Amino acid sequence: MTTRRRPRPARVAANLAGLVVAAFAVFPVFWMISTSVKPNREIFSATPRPLPAHPTLEHYRDVLAGELIPGVGFPRFLANSALVAGATVLLSGLIALLAATAVARYRFRLRTSFLVMLLVVQMIPLEALVIPLFLMIRRLGLYNTLPSLILVYLGFSLPFAVWMLRGFVAAVPKDLEEAAAIDGANRFQVFWRILLPLVAPGLVATSIFSFITAWNELIFALTFISTENRYTAPVALTFFFGRDDTAWGAVMAASTLLTLPVMIFFVVVQRRMVTGLTAGAVKG
Repeated sequence: MTTRRRPRPARVAANLAGLVVAAFAVFPVFWMISTSVKPNREIFSATPRPLPAHPTLEHYRDVLAGELIPGVGFPRFLANSALVAGATVLLSGLIALLAATAVARYRFRLRTSFLVMLLVVQMIPLEALVIPLFLMIRRLGLYNTLPSLILVYLGFSLPFAVWMLRGFVAAVPKDLEEAAAIDGANRFQVFWRILLPLVAPGLVATSIFSFITAWNELIFALTFISTENRYTAPVALTFFFGRDDTAWGAVMAASTLLTLPVMIFFVVVQRRMVTGLTAGAVKG
């Protein structure tokens, strides 16, 4: 007969601390969603309540059906953000994977300097790059276009993606690739069938970082885009802040709509992460 072991006090304390931290992190999201379904009289009440007494979707209707500028509503800005974020994720994943493979598998001159440069680039505050990047984008003729944002966000996400994927590629044994080559696989087949499934978890992690970077960014989107119908969703969110008052219900509803794609993207790629961990198994 086995007896159930009691949890140690240290483990109980660690679990309680984890719950407190989780509650502290989740509470702003809970309050955002709760406020988005409250009528205005409850939002501006002197005694606010955590949960709405009379929930309503009027703020979501105002955000989705209303026009922030003549002829353009919030869904258009969401589509702009989705286009920019999607292109950034695809390009950064492809370029970073190829670069990480080259750095991890081949020895070339200035290889160490390249890796150090990746770390140095991440130490530079992004706000310090607004003016030089603005001048570069204008000289390239990309000012006031969505590709300018894709190019800038790609530059922000690539150093982290390359550095992280380098570790995943280096962890893949070369014997697997050599065995596949002996069996007659060409370089593309080795890359597609052997290396890519094993590196998939790292590719998913970098994709999450690239997506969040491109989806939430505000300063460069506000600087490089001057035509209002080309704004991304974070810039459009500022339209709800007036000079004299702020539509807090619409702000919270729009913020919730901005948060949902990130959560959905994370859930989708999390499943792919588990698949990638098992897709690279080698049959005996």
